[in-house]
Amino acid sequence: MFWEKGGRGDAREGMTLISEDAFFHGSLVVKGSLRVEGAFEGDISDAVDLEVGAKGRVIGSLAAETIVIAGEVAGDIVAARSLEILSSGRVTGDVRTPKLKIDEGAFYEGSCSMGSGDEKPRRRRSRDLLDAAQPADPVS
Repeated sequence: MFWEKGGRGDAREGMTLISEDAFFHGSLVVKGSLRVEGAFEGDISDAVDLEVGAKGRVIGSLAAETIVIAGEVAGDIVAARSLEILSSGRVTGDVRTPKLKIDEGAFYEGSCSMGSGDEKPRRRRSRDLLDAAQPADPVS
């Protein structure tokens, strides 16, 4: 998706793909572009362009220059240039970016800081994010 929207050609040359059938657990440092179509649990950092595809699911923190989300993310996000949550996207977590676009129909829950992206938001453990995403039990 971000390739079609004018992504940088030099970033595409170093693209990493986590396919729909893949599951990754751990930390990933990407020196180019990354597209997540499968399940990813952990932190992603240093990417130029990062896309979470419609079937992609990430539990953890994301840091990249440009981020486009069409799938699900539960974690804090730092986008140095821009963050776009497409209509099919679901984000739960704190966001720091100078440019934010949320399409109609997208879901976003968290706080947002429209700063320069130099400072990272307060990090939360992945388990805390999952618990926060679950509805609370009704009080009797």
